[in-house]
Amino acid sequence: MKNRFMLAPLTNLQSHDDGVLSDEEFHWLTLRAQGGFGLTMTCAAHVQAIGQGFPGQLGVFDDKHIPGLSRLAESIKDADSVAICQLYHGGMRAPADVIGSQPVSASADEETGARGLSSDEVQGVIDDFVAAARRAERAGFHGVELHGAHGYLLCQFFSAEINGRQDAYGGSLENRYRILFEIIDRVRQSCGDDFIIGVRLSPERFGMRLGEVVEIAQRLCDEEKIEFLDMSLWNVFKEPIEEEYQGRSLLSYFTDLARGEVRLGIAGKIRTPAEAQRAIDSGVDWVMLGRAAILHHDFPERMRNDPEFTPVRLPVSREHLAREGVSPKFVEYLSGWRGFVAEEAA
Repeated sequence: MKNRFMLAPLTNLQSHDDGVLSDEEFHWLTLRAQGGFGLTMTCAAHVQAIGQGFPGQLGVFDDKHIPGLSRLAESIKDADSVAICQLYHGGMRAPADVIGSQPVSASADEETGARGLSSDEVQGVIDDFVAAARRAERAGFHGVELHGAHGYLLCQFFSAEINGRQDAYGGSLENRYRILFEIIDRVRQSCGDDFIIGVRLSPERFGMRLGEVVEIAQRLCDEEKIEFLDMSLWNVFKEPIEEEYQGRSLLSYFTDLARGEVRLGIAGKIRTPAEAQRAIDSGVDWVMLGRAAILHHDFPERMRNDPEFTPVRLPVSREHLAREGVSPKFVEYLSGWRGFVAEEAA
């Protein structure tokens, strides 16, 4: 990476219904690469049709997706940015009206109506994550990130609250995380030696316990089968929710890891140059920008030229977002974020 800025993987609703890359999503992503991000990551790209979490989601579950992904990877790399495809399965958070069938999860879930995956289907999920990684490699991406955060399928396996399985993928912490390590092993075996593997984890919400996430993050670092760990912290400067861990920052539990050669990136309310510098100074390898990157496609370049530049204030106009390469579909999605998009005059 040419700098310490990564574009966070952002839901944007911009691609086609069949998962094929749209011109709008291509423009949104490549503009960030051109704006100076050292690493540009796609939105969550689903590895199974039944894993689609939202309309207009990028797909990587079929060879028909490869031409669009190839075009995207080539353009990101042409901008001297590392190209990463995030691999995802929504699990019980894949709406039935989007996927056209009953959602699935580690175990049956009454609230969402999800059914538990059979043992054979778990192997199928692993197979499809691996197949998606191989498609990303064929498309020319430098690597992939496995989305194990925010209550999606892998995270559903990790959670002792959600995962009630009685087989090798449920019960103990080692069993609940087994699916992740098997995917990593298979991707490492199936893709080239220089193919990058990253993992996104979140240490809170969705049944996650900080102590368990720290333990699994340390194992990922110890085994050194991944290149980077992406911690989504909601707010990189906050203290943990769990009382027993309070008195220090949530972030410190991950900067204190014995990381070896594994790089650490963080995301969570990094919105100004001062906040970005403070986060970098905490001991991480890079910061991941989401909302800040929506507002300024060239945030890294702006900060490089003026470390004290002032980002545009919220709410912002639809015209500003359009100038920043945000399509009308994405703007409509962002209008659901409180105080982000200015209301239009009647």
